[in-house]
Amino acid sequence: MIEIEIGLALIAIMAGLVLAGVPIGIGLVFLSYIGIGLIRENWDLAGRLLALASYAAISDYLFATIPLFVLMGLLVSVSDVGKDTFEVAQHLLRRLRGGLGMATVLANAVFGAVTGISIASAAVFTKVAVPQMMRFGYTPRFAVGCVAGSSILGMLIPPSLLLIIYGVLAEVSIGRLFLAGIIPGLVMAAGFMLMIWLMATFRPDWVQPVSATVAPPPEETAGSLLMKSVPITTLIALVLGGLYSGYFTPTEAGAVGAFGALVIALLRRRLNLQKFWRILVETGFVSVGILFLLIAASMYSRMLTMAGIPASIADLIQALGLGVYGFLFVYILFVLLLGMIVDSSSILLIVTPIAAPIAMAFNLDLIHFGIITVIAVEVGLLTPPFGIGAFAVKATLNDRRIGLETIFAGCIPFIAVMLAVLALIVAVPGLTLMFN
Repeated sequence: MIEIEIGLALIAIMAGLVLAGVPIGIGLVFLSYIGIGLIRENWDLAGRLLALASYAAISDYLFATIPLFVLMGLLVSVSDVGKDTFEVAQHLLRRLRGGLGMATVLANAVFGAVTGISIASAAVFTKVAVPQMMRFGYTPRFAVGCVAGSSILGMLIPPSLLLIIYGVLAEVSIGRLFLAGIIPGLVMAAGFMLMIWLMATFRPDWVQPVSATVAPPPEETAGSLLMKSVPITTLIALVLGGLYSGYFTPTEAGAVGAFGALVIALLRRRLNLQKFWRILVETGFVSVGILFLLIAASMYSRMLTMAGIPASIADLIQALGLGVYGFLFVYILFVLLLGMIVDSSSILLIVTPIAAPIAMAFNLDLIHFGIITVIAVEVGLLTPPFGIGAFAVKATLNDRRIGLETIFAGCIPFIAVMLAVLALIVAVPGLTLMFN
């Protein structure tokens, strides 16, 4: 077999392993070793190259960003900052029809600006927002769909773990990716809120029947609103302010944010030794899992490059005359299909090593391409049968009356908005490159 045939065969085998339920990291490492051994016809060399890749893939101090942001997100979750953020947004939007749904979106956007983990957002606001919405007459389908749909904002509005993973795989600046995610994230949040207002106005039976209470009575004072706003605004100022001003590197911003989240949790007396140990252990599990996947993806990328897969696919696409928009259409469709069966991190690990060189061949800015990729991947968090965002809501809700089919149905309007924003980002690259 020639090198290109070996690479294509291993990609097909990888798809089979994913469908068979083999852990993505194990599959990538195994196939990388097999591929390099067959291409170079030297199994000792394959072993040495993979050993070198396992060190080089995560040796940079930049990778400390991952455990630091994970730790910050978990500390923020345990300190009830999400609950306070929702209550502030609820008060500000209380007079609008669909206001609690908009408050969920707004709170998720703010919460995502300090966590970067959509699953954490889904878990927090399932506990906080769903009972409130159902209490005031919102339909169960809309309530759970609103939480699941808006939770994806945490993976687009920086800091974002998906943007960090993409930046590592595509070898582009994580700081620039964070800057590029601001406008698309805000546009996405605004799109969700506009969609909720339109649904509540023209199809109230889908959101909040006319007979239902429009909004809870105001219960907040200026002082209580200020006290509830201080923790989240302080963290945002520390992390994003320091990062965008150039005062902090992404790693330093993660460290400052984690320390700030620890101080907030201690001051609010939401943390004891048992909880803190559990958070540290969970941080370790999440971080090690992500770092192992990055090592596996680095090996996989080297194998594909040796096989000439990215260059060959780029030549094929150019020969077919698809052009840059044809390539993006096929690429986005492929990512959306993967999202139905594979988790978000695994999708990035599979497609980025192949797609990034092709995007470069079409003179696409890899920062812009990264935002397109992350939005397309995020849709997969809400689509069946995998839809990990929907599963997170279901697991946290623990209500047998609300099934997965109800959650997926509630996500449909949010998916439509995401696809519309994705098309806008593709058509107007300046939205991602405004601050770069």
